[in-house]
Amino acid sequence: MAKITVRRALLVAGLVALGVAAYVAYWLIAPLFVDTVVEEELPFSVGAEVPPGMTRVQVEATMVAVAEVDEAVDEAMPAPMEAASASAVASGSFRDADRFHRGEGTATVYRTPEGALLLRLEEFRVTNGPDLRVLISPAPNPDDGSDVDIGGYVEVGRLKGNVGSQNYELPPGLGEDGLGSVIIYCWPFRVVFSVAALSPP
Repeated sequence: MAKITVRRALLVAGLVALGVAAYVAYWLIAPLFVDTVVEEELPFSVGAEVPPGMTRVQVEATMVAVAEVDEAVDEAMPAPMEAASASAVASGSFRDADRFHRGEGTATVYRTPEGALLLRLEEFRVTNGPDLRVLISPAPNPDDGSDVDIGGYVEVGRLKGNVGSQNYELPPGLGEDGLGSVIIYCWPFRVVFSVAALSPP
């Protein structure tokens, strides 16, 4: 009777261990075969401020109409829209970290009229993996986890998707001198998946 009880306990423990191992394996391997696509617009507040008396829909319709005009126009942009334009302070292109961890697309940091910094990834694609994070580092071109640690970094957040355009608000207090590179980083294994070295536009 005791032997049967021990065998049952061992069988249950083995099944639990097998289930945990299968879950961990799925968590680690599944992202490699699945793309998570994100397509975010550049926030409207970054592009322009709605002039008094106009709705966002009216402004967008005006911008579309102006884009279709081929003739030179002498008329100035309305002052509220012109004053609200954000400016790019740094940009760069993503590169492969190695033959397996590949990345492409652009990273641009914008300063909004309010003084906040916003990171924009466009035409972006990176090898997917478990728990990828977006980091900003003062280091211009880190190659591995030790380079990331030595240079110091600011974690912006979890990567929203390994494919597509996306936006990230940068933490307050981050200065332009800290904008050396954008790093796509696998947190559990401390592996660099892709890096975009930033420089003034």
